[in-house]
Amino acid sequence: MNKQLQQFLTGRIWLREHTPFPREVIDAHIDSGHIHLKPGVLTKSDSNLFWQSKMNTCNRCHNTNPSLFHSFNCARCNKICTYCRHCIRMGRVSSCSELLLWDKQHARSANAHVFAWSGQLTPLQQKASEELLASVEQNQSHLIHAVCGAGKTELLFQAIFACLQAGKRVCIAAPRTDVILELFPRFQKVFPNTTIHALYGGSPDQHGFPELVLATTHQLYRFEHAFDVVFVDEADAFPYYADETLQKAVTKAAKQEAALHYVTATPTKSLKTTNQSILTRRYHGHDLPVPKFVSLWGYARQLKKGKIPLKLQTWINGKIETNTPFLIFLPTIEMLENFPGELPRVHAEHPDRKELVMQLREKKTPGLLTTTILERGVTIENVHVAVVGAEQPIFTSSALIQISGRVGRSAQYPDGDITYFHHGISREMDKAQDAIEGWNHS
Repeated sequence: MNKQLQQFLTGRIWLREHTPFPREVIDAHIDSGHIHLKPGVLTKSDSNLFWQSKMNTCNRCHNTNPSLFHSFNCARCNKICTYCRHCIRMGRVSSCSELLLWDKQHARSANAHVFAWSGQLTPLQQKASEELLASVEQNQSHLIHAVCGAGKTELLFQAIFACLQAGKRVCIAAPRTDVILELFPRFQKVFPNTTIHALYGGSPDQHGFPELVLATTHQLYRFEHAFDVVFVDEADAFPYYADETLQKAVTKAAKQEAALHYVTATPTKSLKTTNQSILTRRYHGHDLPVPKFVSLWGYARQLKKGKIPLKLQTWINGKIETNTPFLIFLPTIEMLENFPGELPRVHAEHPDRKELVMQLREKKTPGLLTTTILERGVTIENVHVAVVGAEQPIFTSSALIQISGRVGRSAQYPDGDITYFHHGISREMDKAQDAIEGWNHS
């Protein structure tokens, strides 16, 4: 038995042609029964007296939407093949594709885990941490509902360490790559003896058997019954809450009967569970910065003409003069790309997103223009924030709360400027401001 292959495939469902092992090694393990094969797309006939149709299911992402399948003349099998369009960015899965699953003894951890965090939880954090640990030990779902900057990640440490010591495999999933990039170095420091993999689109190859996996929810299409414990961070974020196949992917990645645990500042109603911990204060005890509403009439027209509205330009100049890092959130990629001036800009498909955020953190650039891609999972000390077009539908109250939560996160800089520039105050803006003020008074 090839140990590296065992470590790679344990808990995974993997497209054969993407497996980094020689064909003869794969064939030998299929023949010995170590690897089980599944067709990429399963097609079943659904017939009755009046009509007959075919129902397709993608065995990787569990998509069943008829509009997301396409049939074609396949050169590989010389038949009419059907492929799944939903997960095609991870490599085409079709009727004649082979998906590999490890079917014998699974790889196990050989590490002696170390908990190397020297920080101290506040009494509220400690209470929530103990409540989460109790739920994990009882295999009951738990929701951590905590304001932005409350120290949600630190609340997970105790429960994760207990799981690792018990030989359990743990996954922390999040809808956004930026959240995974932010969490990875933090967990590496806290658990220095643990094999940890960070999986996201374009992530580098990583070796060994990971006892702790940090992954975007999309990456969980490639796992099946892998994890004893799953934490979903920012589970109300797009696209997770709007994509049923991503929710299925998280369930599929967990072992049968394993409970799912959720962590967010802005939970949807569907995330509410019997067991939950609520934190309305940040770890440093200071109030949350409350957003200011500033009118910016006709901003879209002015920006289209290549002019930055005076109030916004004054805001930018003030941050540059005081050497205060800033983020400006814009409602569309078009507005982002056409924004006048030389400020760096970041969006979901930007190849240098990680590097640009790091430059802002290191004060090598004064500020960034961004879409809602940076609304979560990004911590920059003393950053100030402006939202341009805060009344636009993309800026829901949840998004505005998360964006506001970038400000005042550190004990050294607990305050900061969060300004909603608008062409008319929306109900969502009011809801976000009311929620933040409500937490401050609770």
